[in-house]
Amino acid sequence: MLSIGIVGLPNVGKSTLFNALTKKSVPAENFPFCTIDPSVGVVAVPDARLDALAEFSHSAKKVPAAVEFVDIAGLVKGASEGEGLGNQFLSHIRETDAIAQVVRIFDNTNIIHVEGDCDPLRDIEMINLELILADMQTVEKRLGTLERDVRAGKKEAIAEQAAAEKINKILEAGGLARTADLSDEETIAARALHLLTMKPMLFVLNREAGGHNLDEMQKDERWIKLMEFFEQTGMKYVTVDANIENELKELHQDDKEEFRREYGVFDDGVNDLIRAGYDLLGLISFFTTGEDETRGWTIKRGSTAPEAGAAIHTDFRDKFIRAEVIATQTLLEAGSYAEARKQGKVRTEGKEYIVQDGDVIEFLHS
Repeated sequence: MLSIGIVGLPNVGKSTLFNALTKKSVPAENFPFCTIDPSVGVVAVPDARLDALAEFSHSAKKVPAAVEFVDIAGLVKGASEGEGLGNQFLSHIRETDAIAQVVRIFDNTNIIHVEGDCDPLRDIEMINLELILADMQTVEKRLGTLERDVRAGKKEAIAEQAAAEKINKILEAGGLARTADLSDEETIAARALHLLTMKPMLFVLNREAGGHNLDEMQKDERWIKLMEFFEQTGMKYVTVDANIENELKELHQDDKEEFRREYGVFDDGVNDLIRAGYDLLGLISFFTTGEDETRGWTIKRGSTAPEAGAAIHTDFRDKFIRAEVIATQTLLEAGSYAEARKQGKVRTEGKEYIVQDGDVIEFLHS
């Protein structure tokens, strides 16, 4: 399962956010490994299509698609040189597939900020700098060890050297490795470097109810600079009130809605984060549905039908014959699977079919 590391400075709301996320954890009987580590949570991906299909099929059981979040200790200035938890912090990020960088966007003198005041863009630049410095060490070390293989004319080493040199220039200029202009061959070679700033990154702007509302915040010079940063870099962000979402996690749905109205927090920022993280990882869902169970299956965007089938069982990939496919909405509108088939809405697809987000699939294998 692919994972997203929650990173940020101390006291920005990482663990509070993680606690709110883990309330949405998938039950242990569906994913037995979800309680291996208290700092790892296997979280259900909110999807109204799953609910609709389960109701449509009168399913006895409903199993959502899922994604893993990892709560990583707070970073401090100098982490790349071993300050704070330093190397441990960086190694934990290295093990994840993407980064959710939590950024505090509220003023509160009762919650100490490690830099003394709230400045979101400065905090982002500080964290990115530590990741960049760590990557520079990795790249420089690797360039030194590649020399012999490059002199020997090894093709893989030559491609990796070319990628590393391009990336090093970007890092030295203060950029993230993922912005380097690499060829397809160099991109594949660069994976061997396991660089932190090659990972897809999402920003989680942690606001606070009772402080400035979003309308007021958007007039703040700090917010304006932050939005300019996102516009210039094309980086994605979601806004969440981690504290409110954490408090809401134990409440009944009716009580949640009343609580949200009281605090003016109408969007479920945690659900937005889960969906955004799922998309960041390049993941989509397809469904299987019936009286026994409706389940969302996680696959990489662009997967063929046999590759998607492997999410269920390797036989569906290795002994694949065909797949019967229909879009969720098309099936729901037909009223029944039999009616959808009668209308010619159920398609038969072969090995080359690229599965689409929301497909309902039945696999046939030998």
